[in-house]
Amino acid sequence: MAYAYSEHENLIIKHLPLVKRLVSKMDVGYNYELDDLINIGVIGLMDAIKKYDKDKNVPFEAYATLRIRGAVLDELRRAGPVSRDRITKLNQYYEAKEELERKHLRSADEDEIIEELGIDKKELSKIHQTVHYLSNISLETTIFSSDGSDMYLKDIIEDNNVEGPEDILIQKERKSMLKKAITLLDEREQIILNLYYVEELTLKEIAYILDISTPRVSQIHGRILIKLRGLLER
Repeated sequence: MAYAYSEHENLIIKHLPLVKRLVSKMDVGYNYELDDLINIGVIGLMDAIKKYDKDKNVPFEAYATLRIRGAVLDELRRAGPVSRDRITKLNQYYEAKEELERKHLRSADEDEIIEELGIDKKELSKIHQTVHYLSNISLETTIFSSDGSDMYLKDIIEDNNVEGPEDILIQKERKSMLKKAITLLDEREQIILNLYYVEELTLKEIAYILDISTPRVSQIHGRILIKLRGLLER
């Protein structure tokens, strides 16, 4: 006798590709196998199915996306993916960069920052990876915040309040500023942003296309976000 799936189980099966796609995008180098993260994502999906209220006129996939990402990010945060030491070093990087720019009245290049901090390029790569990690928690905070230690989960928390005119205006201004800043990036940097955020490829897929390692893609991505932040500050 064939087993008949319940509506609940059918919804899980139907949205498994969504879970896999979202989790693959969160390829940030933590000590988790992909299958483990998918299992955590499925728990988020099950929670979404249980709590979804169709009367609120929110598409289920949009609601499920919040719950899936929320479940995975909660687990990663519990595992301490970004240590306080790494946050401290990131803040030191920003402080050194700002000090050099005040001193020389121009953008500081990475060699100058390395010398100012007394670190090597390997340490700088770790800082770039930290920025990449933080962007998976909140891209908006990573780019717009003046303090790299801010790790709010605004992007995964459902907001039941209607946005006011001021909030809408700020979002429009930020989008406009970000678009202008992106045009100032070089071609390769724009390609990586497009592959990651528009085409929604994983780091591994981008690494294959560009013929570089996956860790190298995460480092470049972090460097691009630092560059964008600098352009936006100016």
